[in-house]
Amino acid sequence: MENYFMEETNTLFLPHERVQDLLNAVKQAGYQCMGPQVKDGAIVYDVLERSEQLPWGWREKQTPGNYQLEKIDKNEAFAWANGPQAIKPILFKPRETVFRVERNAEGKLTFMPHEALEPPVAVLGLRACDIAGMEVQDRVFVTDKSADVRYRKRRQQLFVIAVNCSYSSQNCFCVSAGTGPEVKNNYDIVMTELETGFVIATGSEKGKGVLDSLQLIEAEKLQCDTAKQRSDEAGKMQTKRIPFDNSKKLYDVLFANLDHPRWKEVADRCLSCGNCVQVCPTCFCHSEYDEPSLDGNSSNHQREWDSCFTHDHSYITGKLVRDDTEKRYRQWLTHKVGSWHLQFDTSGCIGCGRCVTWCPVGIDLTEELAAITGESNQVKRENPDDTE
Repeated sequence: MENYFMEETNTLFLPHERVQDLLNAVKQAGYQCMGPQVKDGAIVYDVLERSEQLPWGWREKQTPGNYQLEKIDKNEAFAWANGPQAIKPILFKPRETVFRVERNAEGKLTFMPHEALEPPVAVLGLRACDIAGMEVQDRVFVTDKSADVRYRKRRQQLFVIAVNCSYSSQNCFCVSAGTGPEVKNNYDIVMTELETGFVIATGSEKGKGVLDSLQLIEAEKLQCDTAKQRSDEAGKMQTKRIPFDNSKKLYDVLFANLDHPRWKEVADRCLSCGNCVQVCPTCFCHSEYDEPSLDGNSSNHQREWDSCFTHDHSYITGKLVRDDTEKRYRQWLTHKVGSWHLQFDTSGCIGCGRCVTWCPVGIDLTEELAAITGESNQVKRENPDDTE
């Protein structure tokens, strides 16, 4: 996809009390707005009509296998790291029709592709890791040789309002993954939250048009400096790292250790539930099947999220290639951070830590990689006090 990052842009200030004006301007530009909200004990993305729906004063605590929300003293909307969703469910639907088949009066079959009919969407609150995940999925679904037409249309219609992180959870490791915590590109608007509002800038002509309509004042130097400091502090909070800084060296080391005893050890804990791939912003495995009508005159060809942990995912010509959890976990991890480099010239891990948080038994990807590679998963600091 086109990188529409603008190198030169004015930095403005959006007071908290004018967030609703931003939502109104986005809607006026023709977008349905989605944003983070507290629902069912988590911060999730849903249709956002009013600024009061944002998670003001909420923060999450994340540890391996655990996610809990708590109220904090700050009356800020983005004082949290991430929730179970990224942007994947919006662009790559969990379940959708690929094409439809109908039988006419003469008995002939007509094949009709399914189009993405959703309205253009603006998403408020995407973090650097979320955008990095979107960039990885762009490489999967939109290339020069082929493209998923539904994903491509949603992507072209997407309006990204990104937010720089000011807080990292215990499971975040985006710094070592090279993806955050500061948003660098592929956004229309980017914001950094301060105590009373947001330092805000544009990254595209579409974003500039929206902000111009708000007639905001220019941000002061102190506000810009504070915004940068907040993002830097979020990075310093991180204590975990991915070995070899998420580089292609992971491919070499992992594929040289396919018989390492750690694969068996982690398989004894893994439930093969697939939670890790459901919350992962980059996993794209899916299955396809036909859903016929009861009268036999039509059928929908469906696509649905799948997982390399499911029993039948590796079924080929009468046999399962990966018939136990050890093989499935090894396939997932070696592909995610290893062979992705060969396929897409990037890692499949963006350092968000969701797979660690939402694993029911608390399996930590960074710990497993450390055990197999012999490299530490702990951040080395010149100043031991340089943490949260």
